Amino acid sequence: MEQGIPEAILADTKLIQDLADVAKDTALLNGVLMRTKEEPGSSEVVTYAPFTLFPTAVPRGVFEQALAVQTHYNLLVDLVSQDTQFLEEALASTAESDVFTGRLLDIYRQTTKEGRSQSIVLGLNRSDYMLDQREGAPAALKQIEINTIAASFDMCLTRRILDNNPAAGLARGLAKAWELYGSERAVVMFLVEDVQRNIMDHRCVENELWSRNIRTIRRRFGDISLVQDKRLFVDGQEVAVVYFRDGYMPQNYPTEQSWEARLLIERSLAIKCPDIATHLVGTKKVQQVLAQPGILERFFPDQPRVVQQIRDTFAGLYTLDEGPEGDKTVAMAMANPDRFVLKPQREGGGNNIYGSEICRVLEGVQGTSKRTAYILMEKIQARTSQNYLLRRGAPLQPSKCLSELGVFGVYVRQGTNMVMNECVGHLLRTKSSEHADGGVAAGVAVLDNPLLV
Repeated sequence: MEQGIPEAILADTKLIQDLADVAKDTALLNGVLMRTKEEPGSSEVVTYAPFTLFPTAVPRGVFEQALAVQTHYNLLVDLVSQDTQFLEEALASTAESDVFTGRLLDIYRQTTKEGRSQSIVLGLNRSDYMLDQREGAPAALKQIEINTIAASFDMCLTRRILDNNPAAGLARGLAKAWELYGSERAVVMFLVEDVQRNIMDHRCVENELWSRNIRTIRRRFGDISLVQDKRLFVDGQEVAVVYFRDGYMPQNYPTEQSWEARLLIERSLAIKCPDIATHLVGTKKVQQVLAQPGILERFFPDQPRVVQQIRDTFAGLYTLDEGPEGDKTVAMAMANPDRFVLKPQREGGGNNIYGSEICRVLEGVQGTSKRTAYILMEKIQARTSQNYLLRRGAPLQPSKCLSELGVFGVYVRQGTNMVMNECVGHLLRTKSSEHADGGVAAGVAVLDNPLLV
């Protein structure tokens, strides 16, 4: 993703300052807000969410490719979530070496054995991409990851370079699931963290639901304790849909009660977004296995065009399982670590490992099964662009930047009937190229807008 800001503008410091002041006020006027780092739990102290001063140029063809493939990714996630044998085989080795993945898989196994209580499945996903732009080759869209739980920053902005309101699309999916649940008195429960700086994107979705006369509540794992006839109740209110904005990192489960609450939710009739199977589909290990030859054909038999459209977005992904293939991956990474990214089974940003640190980590797990907690991905060769990152308290200066495009997808399935399958919006995030990893909530990336070229 490449953008050239005219030199005359870059050199005019007074103009840049004036533009930045207007941009910040416009962000505040349009509700592009976050709670402050100093008072993250306060609803009385907010600031603008960090963003770029200028939009970033994105080739129209790859942007449209990302939107077009999203409904295929929605179907893929749903099909994988229904394939018990595939999930067991894909995650067996990783679950043994990674405690967090193991606990999630235990819940999956237990609820699968008992039989799923709810036939309605709701998926709110975000697939993230970067542009691989190697010398002499056209820009290629390559997937970084797919987020199947707590996909964030779906903020509803009214002034956009492109028409974009993913919050409305996500709310449509939640509303459809609530409708299929069949109880007008039931609520949609946002399962949230104790402190949520980016609460405004939650509120965008909540407001969309309230406008449809669907009541919402916000609760934590510690509030979950009652199931009657498999129906989930919280403070005397029946819960139709549980929307997980928590539960994607080990620290989200500080006590055994948190894990018991997750199991209680999974056993209930409430529609889970995501259910435990869909949560597991979002792991890095499943992403790596899906990239192996012949695997996509398992889920899309006799659909070569769909298979190719998905496969075209895959970056190089390599197993670190024990055995000759995993040994080959280790040797490849150790010989040229700057070509790769080492990824643990973690969400939330800031977890990936780069450069010489890859060698240190792999040497530390050499000869043990602990290396199966990771996968190796080919590093995307993205071109930088120049922009100003507007962040509260930060100096106003140009930065060499990298951008990542996220595409939101929504699907609802009832039994074998796919009721809804849509691409509902996009998210462009940009960060200084000095940072290897980290999102907006982590304080590294900022919000951006694509300017199609």
